Amino acid sequence: MAAQRGWMNNLFLDTGSTSFTEFVGSYAPGLLPARFESLAAPVGDQIPHATTIVAATFAGGVVVAGDRRATAGNYISQKDMEKVFRTDDYSCMGIAGTASTGIEMARLYQVELEHYEKREGRELSVEGKANRLATMIRGNLPMAMQGLAVVPLFAAYDENRGTGRIFSYDVGGGPYEQTNYASIGSGSLFARGALKKLYREGASAEDIILTCVHSLYDAADDDSATGGPDVARKIWPLVAVITDEGFRRLPDEEVEGYVRQVLDLRMTDPDGPTAPLR
Repeated sequence: MAAQRGWMNNLFLDTGSTSFTEFVGSYAPGLLPARFESLAAPVGDQIPHATTIVAATFAGGVVVAGDRRATAGNYISQKDMEKVFRTDDYSCMGIAGTASTGIEMARLYQVELEHYEKREGRELSVEGKANRLATMIRGNLPMAMQGLAVVPLFAAYDENRGTGRIFSYDVGGGPYEQTNYASIGSGSLFARGALKKLYREGASAEDIILTCVHSLYDAADDDSATGGPDVARKIWPLVAVITDEGFRRLPDEEVEGYVRQVLDLRMTDPDGPTAPLR
């Protein structure tokens, strides 16, 4: 018994890795999500899926926004789902794909970054954070091949560069750094079209927030799995801003102000603002 206690003490005093996931895997692998078990039957269409996330940089940071709808096949399973998660003081991730797996991954990733910081006494670089998330996504590949895919969008403020940065992924990992803006999820094609049309380099945070809300509105206009603003229930998009002051999720009252601007414009111009040709 004493030998066993000594082994456990050594394990906890020196985990041998900066990865919390690897530490738990060596000590109690049963506590980790099961990534390699085969499903009896495909269940992808039966489990709620998160849909559209957008991100765009501005002068001094980055904005991440997501709609609130979750779908299971052609059924709307939730109208107010949380899809944007703070991962540390200067980063966040939005999830698209299998909702339960994505939420689980976001929570584990938060602990992963905390574990590294406590062990090393410093934060990972932005590239390190992006790569660590890629490893977790790659670990989910067997489940993704059975329909339980998670494809996040990662955004962070880089203190060394003084800018916001955005990384996208595929089911095999990544990461792929994006320039200026990016979108993921079922409505990403339509959201990206709006971002491409409205984005301006060097714009203020307020202008980029409005651009992201417009892009989510356009995605909901053409993609049935993306939820638009629900005025009756006061369900608004999730919007987060990351700057040198850290991560801040906008309160619903503040987001409502941006949504009202978009809705007022759409009453007279349903297709939204257009980009100048010159």
